[in-house]
Amino acid sequence: MDDQDAAGRAYLPIAEHGLIGDLRGAALVGTDGRIDWFCAPRFDSPSIFGAILDAESGGVWELTPLCATASRQQFYVPDSAILVTRFLTEEGMVEVQDFMPVLRPHDERHRQRLVRRVVAVRGAMRMRTRIAPRLDYGRARHRMLTGEGEVKFISGSLTLVLRSDVPLSAKDGEAHGEFELGEGGQALFVLDVGAGPDADADADADAAQGKCAAPPDRDEVDELFDGTVAFWRGWLKRSTYQGRWREMVHRSALTLKLLTHEPTGAIIAAPTLGLPERIGGERNWDYRYVWIRDAAFSLYALQRLGFTDEAEAFVAWLTRCLARTGADEAAGPLRAMYTIDGDAELPERELAHLEGYCGSAPVRVGNAAARQLQLDVYGELVDSIYLFNKYGTGISYTAWQDLTQIIEWLLENWDSEDESIWETRAGRQRHTYSRLMSWVAVERMVRMARQRGLPADLPRWIAARDAMYRQIMEQGWNAERGSFVQRLSDQDGPSCDVLDASLLIMPMVKFVAPRDPLFLSTMDAIQEALVVDSLVFRYDPAEAPDGLDGTEGTFSICSFWWAEALTRSGRIEEARLALLKTFTFANHVGLYAEQIGTTGEQLGNFPQAFTHLALISAAVNLDRSMDAAGA
Repeated sequence: MDDQDAAGRAYLPIAEHGLIGDLRGAALVGTDGRIDWFCAPRFDSPSIFGAILDAESGGVWELTPLCATASRQQFYVPDSAILVTRFLTEEGMVEVQDFMPVLRPHDERHRQRLVRRVVAVRGAMRMRTRIAPRLDYGRARHRMLTGEGEVKFISGSLTLVLRSDVPLSAKDGEAHGEFELGEGGQALFVLDVGAGPDADADADADAAQGKCAAPPDRDEVDELFDGTVAFWRGWLKRSTYQGRWREMVHRSALTLKLLTHEPTGAIIAAPTLGLPERIGGERNWDYRYVWIRDAAFSLYALQRLGFTDEAEAFVAWLTRCLARTGADEAAGPLRAMYTIDGDAELPERELAHLEGYCGSAPVRVGNAAARQLQLDVYGELVDSIYLFNKYGTGISYTAWQDLTQIIEWLLENWDSEDESIWETRAGRQRHTYSRLMSWVAVERMVRMARQRGLPADLPRWIAARDAMYRQIMEQGWNAERGSFVQRLSDQDGPSCDVLDASLLIMPMVKFVAPRDPLFLSTMDAIQEALVVDSLVFRYDPAEAPDGLDGTEGTFSICSFWWAEALTRSGRIEEARLALLKTFTFANHVGLYAEQIGTTGEQLGNFPQAFTHLALISAAVNLDRSMDAAGA
């Protein structure tokens, strides 16, 4: 059922979408046949179709039956990123096959295309389509040129060429068409994305000469379809996972791969912006960038499944990125996030002309959190490189030099206040999680230096590591609450008693043993205050104001952390039940947004890498523990 905004316009629930992509950009396809989100030619480019953020003026590609539908279904072609949307009516059944062709790895000749093939499975059906792009988040005007079998949408910097074997009419910047398919019939649409300063001139020259691209034919689309299926299945065959939850784990792996920008090796946090953490609220952020934290955890998850090429590509991206980033008084030498190209400046601004999903404004582009100090990213990054160095090909001497410079900065600044993992906007605090991950950064550097015999000031590093450990134990523990807490206690002030689900990862990073009484007590406190059945809140904003109005849902990554903490503490049956319950909150094709609301709705940007990487880790570790226990 569609959600309604204040003006009565229909919005699909966030969960009612599937994701397609070509390792450069991505699109969301609704269960109603609408493509209501598509940025091109890159993940972080302005939107072409953005109706998910403004149903009236955001831009959309509709493809639906003219008759009333009895039901609709959506699924992926097995082990691929090809999405199928089925419409079932009394007249028959038709399916729309949506994909963005990827034919071979690292293809320098890659053409970005969005392909939609409509097939009448049984009976006959009349269909309609409406292609209404709104370029540059709906701010840019475009011209149209029509020809035999094609329509061109032309703006100053982008040209879209739509080829189809269906007759299309053009009006008011949109293309429309109606067609009827008998059983076994097909209709084909291929949207080519072209960019460049000469786009206008090229299009006008072609029109003057009467040039038109040939309409797509079945052989062409069959070749693109088969080649794309072969690519995804060939990639997935490299997975070493043979556990109990293969479908969920592999769909998560495919999702992480879809969020990878292949030309650079960057891994983005999510393909969307502005999807709210609460309907009508202000917590609406742009996630189309590389969060060092998310990417580092993604690297860990992919390595666990045997995808070492992605790990190598990301480390290469990171090496280039670090070489470009200088020290910054406010944010340090390592930023919380970067653009796909490794730029550290992401100025945040509002798109006031967009009403936001279901009226959830403001819609923001860019992210001011890029200027925050988040000390935890040093640990997440170094830990992932440590694992890459241990199980992969190993880091270069240049990369080691970059890391040692970063650690030298951290040794001087680890005891600073920061915004930490949850990127709060209420001012900097002395976060326990940041101390934990600072300890991880130095501890893993010590390990790498010893394993490889790399040059290091080990006595100084070890002294700092031990000081961090003692501080967490002495100031991060609240005896009355019986738990590690969100912030370190001030020596001359009251003790902090705020719980935080991020501390569930303490045994995962080897800071404490999973059955240490201090950690077991922390789990009990978190279970009582933050866990609702299998779902977990990251913290209570009433106890720890974060500088923003309103509430939020449970955080899906925290829910998977909870399942993994149960596993590591030996509560195997509880972990199994928690994991299976959390699986039920995936959408119909196995995807997760950032959060789950009180009635099970998905909230926030979608799909989110953070959630899927935590799913992989929780499933892999529970599999291993169940095997060891003979369960």
